[in-house]
Amino acid sequence: MAQTDTNIRNRIRTLRFHHGEMTQQELADQVGVSRQTINAVEGGKYAPSLEVAFQIAEVFDVPMEEVFQYDPGESWS
Repeated sequence: MAQTDTNIRNRIRTLRFHHGEMTQQELADQVGVSRQTINAVEGGKYAPSLEVAFQIAEVFDVPMEEVFQYDPGESWS
């Protein structure tokens, strides 16, 4: 699995596939962001704002926890 720049993982690619093979552009249009933003979020290069995260979950009609998962990595203790 590729190394990501954030500790937030997501299932956007899988959800797009299960929603009629939705393109990144189609998702971007429904959310109101650029395709590049969706690409960066999907690839783990960018953590979306809370508002965008909720909008993405709404497009797929699933709870946000089904789209995004937080992986804290190593513990600070």
